Amino acid sequence: MPKQFMPNDQAYTILALGRLFALLAIGAPTLWFRPPEGLLALLGIAMVWTYQTVAAIRRDLDLTLPPPVEAVAVGIVCAVGMESSPTILAALVVPPLFATLSQGLKAIPLTVALEVIATCVVGVTWQGALTSEEVVSVLTWAMAGVGLGLASGFTFAADRAAADELRPYHEAQELIRQLIDLSGNLRSGLDPAALSGELLGVLGDHLPTRAATLYVPRGDGLTPVGSRPEPTGSDAAVCETRALEAWSRGDAVVEERAFAFAVSDHAVVAGLLDPDGEVDLDPAVIEDLREQVAAPAVRLDTALLFTQFRDAATSDERQRLAREMHDGVAQDIASLGYIVDALAAGAANEQQAQAFATLRDRVTKVVAEVRQSVMNLRTSIGESESLGAAIGGVARHLSEASGIAIQVRLEEQPTRLRPEVEAELFRIAQEAINNAVKHSRAQTIDVLCRVAPPAATITVTDDGVGLQSARTDSHGLKIMRERARLIGAELDVRDNASRGMTVAVRLRPLHEDPPEQRQETTPR
Repeated sequence: MPKQFMPNDQAYTILALGRLFALLAIGAPTLWFRPPEGLLALLGIAMVWTYQTVAAIRRDLDLTLPPPVEAVAVGIVCAVGMESSPTILAALVVPPLFATLSQGLKAIPLTVALEVIATCVVGVTWQGALTSEEVVSVLTWAMAGVGLGLASGFTFAADRAAADELRPYHEAQELIRQLIDLSGNLRSGLDPAALSGELLGVLGDHLPTRAATLYVPRGDGLTPVGSRPEPTGSDAAVCETRALEAWSRGDAVVEERAFAFAVSDHAVVAGLLDPDGEVDLDPAVIEDLREQVAAPAVRLDTALLFTQFRDAATSDERQRLAREMHDGVAQDIASLGYIVDALAAGAANEQQAQAFATLRDRVTKVVAEVRQSVMNLRTSIGESESLGAAIGGVARHLSEASGIAIQVRLEEQPTRLRPEVEAELFRIAQEAINNAVKHSRAQTIDVLCRVAPPAATITVTDDGVGLQSARTDSHGLKIMRERARLIGAELDVRDNASRGMTVAVRLRPLHEDPPEQRQETTPR
């Protein structure tokens, strides 16, 4: 069925007036002569159009009958009443007009064809046969509707283009309002890791497992969200293989003690049965397990969709800030440099010339820092680029710009972390490397990135001056801690035994207890 759009107020007015004049043209002679079939047809037409008008006033396209349905309804009513009240056929003018205003000119042929066929078929069934005058009248009014539809279509072509352009924004406003209203009722929150743990916990209550992992699709593969307990060694490979097989086949997979099956449209669970358990995973048992985890699966799907929405909004905001900084602040500061150059050219003495040179050097450094911030805002992890590759790209750029040797070591498995987890880990690593370049006065910086989903560790170590007293305008550590907290990771900042400092962020499996908290000195 063709897509409907929301007509503007003028189009609604034209449609309402068309229906009103059609009812007057039909109703006056019908009410005067009062033929039974004519009165019945008039009542039917009035009911259909009243319903359509009320739905239109509410701007509810889900309740509004689409033009083909209205055309069939009008055709049936006309067939019943045209023998005793031929003027009822004037109602055939309205469906083509409605089709044009709601779906465009391309909807006219189907609408006219349906109303003509409905009128003639029901008319023959009702009367036994149609006279040539009745057939001509049906075609005449239908063609009048075509003409009216074409005229209105060309008149409102520009309005339709504007409506189509703004329609996604109106729909987005409504959906965001609904999301804000509903968010207060989400008692379990929207953390995918916590909700995956809840689902696996429910599964473990009904199925004795040695290990189980929940996966969600990402690109052409699957990404583990959580495990309970965590499979190790060959068990992890078996779980991932069975999960991929079940996801690609769209059906449950059971092989010896390994199993995998989809728990929703966005998640699949795989695991190994407890050797001491006595469970036969036949289709009936798997279907029962799906029912047991249905509620946490819905909550997990909601969290995953919300995360996608949040990441898209965050990315758009970062790009907007980067554009404003590049086109606004960076350009304004750079223009100050030109003014300083002009003043330096007319310096009165050597002391003044040195002061201008110092000022010019400071402006240059500020511009460089702003441009670096713009680069940081615009840099993100692509769908095909791994977390380690993205960190390596940032390290190369900073090394070239600062002249500091930055070594990046990667120990990554092919399986990816969830996009929102990779994004937060990337920003933490980016901030840690930036801080080391700007403040540590280091000669070398070492970056280690270990990724073994759902766990990961990123360590940034430098040979600089170590931890310093905090600046009042420094928020880097606080932001890194907030990012780590969002994904359930730990942030560790400490002085090295020899010199320099280390910043480490660790993302651990859900079942693994965190180590004792270390005492940290206030960072630089």
